[in-house]
Amino acid sequence: MRKAFMLATAAILFALTGAAGAAEVEVKMLNKGADGTAMVFEPALVNVQPGDTVKFVSTDKAHSVESVKGMLPADATPFVGKMSQDLVVTFDKPGVYGVKCAPHYGMGMVGLVVVGAPTNAAEAKAVTHPGKAKTVFATLFEKVAAK
Repeated sequence: MRKAFMLATAAILFALTGAAGAAEVEVKMLNKGADGTAMVFEPALVNVQPGDTVKFVSTDKAHSVESVKGMLPADATPFVGKMSQDLVVTFDKPGVYGVKCAPHYGMGMVGLVVVGAPTNAAEAKAVTHPGKAKTVFATLFEKVAAK
């Protein structure tokens, strides 16, 4: 009986240690960023590790967040948030994830979440985007390459 208790206690401690190691990063959905740019995710580039979560906060209303088709690892699950609501996403698969605000995509309201190594960066960079989103993604990928 004592051995079973010790094993159960060890299992619980192991589970708690794993959960405590995961980080949560907050990304705000804003009408205007700190630098005056309109319609932004702030920060627009986030680096996390597998198992970490990103909380997309609807700081200003009328924004959403969703993954961009073609801009996530092949085995990752796409996600779509609701308008004017926060969304918490746990990123388990390494790679680059492109995100967008659906109503402000063409205005450049996009971002990148890099989970571990950017293994799918070439595929993600090849995706085409409307309007200002193309320029913003190009700038974000330059920052990823510089790291």
